[in-house]
Order: sequence, then C-alpha cells, then structure tokens
Amino acid sequence: MTVLRSSFWFNIENFKCSIQIVRFSPVSEPEIKSEHDMTSWPFGVLGFLCRIDGSKSFCHPNQEVLEMISESSPHAKIPARFAQAPWSEHTAFWRQLDEQLPHDHLVREIRGAMVHLDLMPLYQTYSNRGKAPYRPDLMLAIVLFELRRGQRHPSQWYRDTDENYALWWLGFGIRPGRSCWYEFRERAGAYVDTLNAQLLHQAVAIELTTAERGALDGSAVAANASRRRLLNQGRLKQRLAQLEAVADDEAQGDQPEARPGWMAKTARGRTHQHERYGQAQEQLAKRQAANAQRPTSQRQAPDKIVVSPGDPEAPLGLDKDHVFGPLYTVQTVRDVTSPLILGYDVFAQASDAATLPPMLRRSQQMTGRPLKDLLADSAYVTGMDLAECAAQDVTLYGPWQANDWSEPQSRSQFSKDRFTWHGDLDAYECPAGHLLKRVSCHTRRCSGGREVVEWQYRGEAQTCQACPLRQPCTTSQKGGRSVQRSEHEELIQAHRVWMETAEAKAVYRLRGQTIEIVFADVKEHRGLRRFSGHGLARVRTEFALEVLLHNLLVLHRFLGQRRNAEATHHTTEELAA
Repeated sequence: MTVLRSSFWFNIENFKCSIQIVRFSPVSEPEIKSEHDMTSWPFGVLGFLCRIDGSKSFCHPNQEVLEMISESSPHAKIPARFAQAPWSEHTAFWRQLDEQLPHDHLVREIRGAMVHLDLMPLYQTYSNRGKAPYRPDLMLAIVLFELRRGQRHPSQWYRDTDENYALWWLGFGIRPGRSCWYEFRERAGAYVDTLNAQLLHQAVAIELTTAERGALDGSAVAANASRRRLLNQGRLKQRLAQLEAVADDEAQGDQPEARPGWMAKTARGRTHQHERYGQAQEQLAKRQAANAQRPTSQRQAPDKIVVSPGDPEAPLGLDKDHVFGPLYTVQTVRDVTSPLILGYDVFAQASDAATLPPMLRRSQQMTGRPLKDLLADSAYVTGMDLAECAAQDVTLYGPWQANDWSEPQSRSQFSKDRFTWHGDLDAYECPAGHLLKRVSCHTRRCSGGREVVEWQYRGEAQTCQACPLRQPCTTSQKGGRSVQRSEHEELIQAHRVWMETAEAKAVYRLRGQTIEIVFADVKEHRGLRRFSGHGLARVRTEFALEVLLHNLLVLHRFLGQRRNAEATHHTTEELAA
C-alpha cells in the first residue's frame, strides 16, 4: 500500500494555513484512472474551509468574472452580470487541484469541448435584476460531466459539487444550491435543442457527416413513477374528494381527521398533489375516449383504464424486460457514417407506432438537411410510413412484417402472397384461378391515431365451397375467401421486391452496427433506465442533454484527431525536407 501526499495552501481573509492530505491507495490497482478516479478524496475539511464565508470571494477576491473562464468561453461579451466564481486559473488552490487532476481526466475534455457551444441564447435568458446568477457555462459543464458519470438528478449534482474534487476544478469552486440546479435544468431545457443543432451544423461543415443516411430505432425508458400505484376513475375521484375535504377543513380552521397514508403531510404538498391528480384526471379522460374508439374486440372495461398519479403523462406499457408500468418511448436517428445522433425525441406512448414521420422532420430540423436513406426495423415499415418516405424522397430500408431475428413461419392457409392482383379487372386471382371481386371499403384506425383506407375482396361463396383447395385456403363455412388491399398496396409490394435485392440487404446490415449501440451505451454506461424528472417536457430535456454530451464529445474528439494528424503530417514534411 502506498501513501499519496498532497499539500494545499489557503488564504482566507487574514487566515493562512497549510493542510496536508494523506490518501492510501493499493499498489495492485495503479491502472485505475477513469473519469471516476480521484473524485472521492477526503475533502471534508477543505469543503468546510471553503464554506467559512460563502458571501465573500475565496482565495482570489479581486479577480473579475470575465477572467474566470476566458480561455474556455467563446463569448467576448456577456449580456448580464453573473456571480464571481470563488477561484480562477491564477488561484493557488485551483492550481493545486490542476496538478492533482490526471491529464486525461474527463473534466479536462469537457472543458475543452465547451468552446464548440455558442451559449449566447442561454446567456440572454438572464436579466440584470435580483441576485447575480452563476455562470451558465460552468453549470452546463458540470451537468454534462455528471451525466457522463450516470448522475442524472439535480439533487445529486448539488451533493457532488460539495464533495467531488473534479467538479471543484471544473466549476472553479462554485456551489449552487439545490434549487439552483433544478431551475437551471428548466432553463437549459428550452435551449438544448438549439445547442444540439449548432453541433450538427458544425459537423456537417467540417465534413464529419453528410447527414444523409441514418438509422432509426426506439426504446422504452421507465418514467419516474411507481408501477404499483395506478388509479382508475373511481379511485382517482375518491382521492380528489378527500384532498378537497382536507383543504376545506384547513380553510375553516378545523383540525382534520386522521389522513390516509398516500396523502401529503403538509399543506403545500397537498396542493401539489391536488394539481397532479387533476392532471391525472385529464389524462384518464383522454385514455377513456381513446378506448371508446377501439374495436369492440380490443376495448377494455372503463374501470380497467388506469393512470399513474406520479407522472400522469407517462403511458402504461411493457418495457424491454416485459415489466408493465409507466414509461416513455425514446427515439433516435443515428448517423450511419459517424457516431453522431442526427435526431432524437421522446414520445408519450408505449410503442414505436407513427414515430417515423416526426423523426424525419426532427432530423431535418437539427441538421438542416433532409435524410436520403433511413434504416429501420419492421415496426416502422408500414404502408403509411412508406407513403411518407416517398413523399419526402427518402429511401426506407427495412423488412416487411419481420424483425431481424424472425424466422419464416409455416402457414396452414394460403397467404395473401398466393393471390395475383389484376389491376385492369380490379380483382384478385386465387391459386385455383377464380376471381375475388371488391365488395366493400372501410377506414381502419391504426396505432398512433393514423387511419388507412382498405378495400375488401371476396370470392363467390358457392365457388369457394366447391373448390378442391378450400381446406388450405379458407375456414369460412358459409362465405368465400376474402383478402384486404390497402391504399398503399403498390408501395408495399415495390418495397418488398426492393428489400430482396443484394444492394438493399447490404445497406440494411449497417443498421445493427450503428443504432443498437446508442441505447446499449445510454442504458448500460449512462444509467438511463429510468428518467429522473416528471412529465414529458422534463424527460425530453434529460434525453436532449444526453445527446448534447454525446455529440459534443464526438465533435471535439474528431477535431482533436484531425489536428494531431495535421501536426504529424507537418512534422513528417519538415523531417523529409
């Protein structure tokens, strides 16, 4: 076991001291120097000293705020006043931290990458009134570092800025309060899409990507709500009535009776609870209306329609582990030629249905360029999606009604593929040579609220009953065999033929090498298996910050590799000369 010693010198007002910290480290693990290294040192004493007088500058009282991050900030003019950070690059204590920090630590990379972000829109949201706020570039850098470590909740950011030595270095000693971190998450959420668009436009400009070919996929992420506390219409009304009764008693000065365990203990908590239950009632009414529009065979009993009071906007469904509960569906478009994420969004639904058209628009909004090729699995390959791609001149690569791992299934009856379409006759020809003529037209409502027009074609009952192929063709005892034809049938058949070509199969194989990595990394390494915020707006902000961190590091590393390659080439030319 080795002993690591570090000396730090402080100057607090007229008080000077020298502190030596001893850290014991096993010799058998010298190779552990990840971004989590050196973030749990015993800095309790240092934290106490740094908080002796939080209202006054520490270690460098006369340093101006613009000198704090002048090298890492691309802005020459700050439109509002900001609180002065305790330290600067010239502060002795910050320099001591800088010497202790490994040269390849993640905080150094994030600080260097921040120069690629134009934070002027975020700066302009601050006014010159009230208490001077913390610098948003410092706070954003801390948030990105925390997300990289899997720390997703603002309360954890608050604790880590008090305890994490790397965050002291990155934020120049700032320690925003807990409420500041929550407020910053809300403020940054309105502009994180703009920051992501900046990075993608830079990536296109430096030819890191053409933003023309992407892979689309989605994944379910659990909402920040319990799957065991779901309420139907009756129970929800009962709880609202109880909350209102307690509020009336308090307004009259009466002492309320014993409250149930689910009810908040304070008046403020019950007010928030009442608001959330009101939102749950609105969402439940929408779900009841949607349930009433379903076919009778798929309709649920009204008392079976439930909502989560913890996050009313979160729909209920099965996640990848087949666990039923409140969740959101995350969608991403990953660039096929680079690790960049070209488009992203979070949907308040439990499936991937009807998400392809909005994702095409999102990708174009973020990159400024329309996609030309899109790789997706069978969930995105429907007649309506093919029509949308054809309208936007996008080539869709994906199997028809079969996943990547699906095996051909044997059918006991003739499939629709055995029937030949005759457009001039407006009829299908069955394997026995008989015609199936159009008998009806109807509009079918699909998942996601979309509708498609379908025509039904049916054979003559007498002909089908006397046909020798009746047994493998139809199970109808009185009528004839029928088939459905969609309004997008020609697009569907053309797509199926196209996907059988060697060119289409070769391109589609790239999908598994790109999009699957995104969710594997975000869930396994970043801990995004459950959102930390409540509501669709907050979960969108949370995932958008994840994408911002990912694309920022991709762009920064690409530019660093390019600079290194140019420097090597220049050195080689000088040696050759």
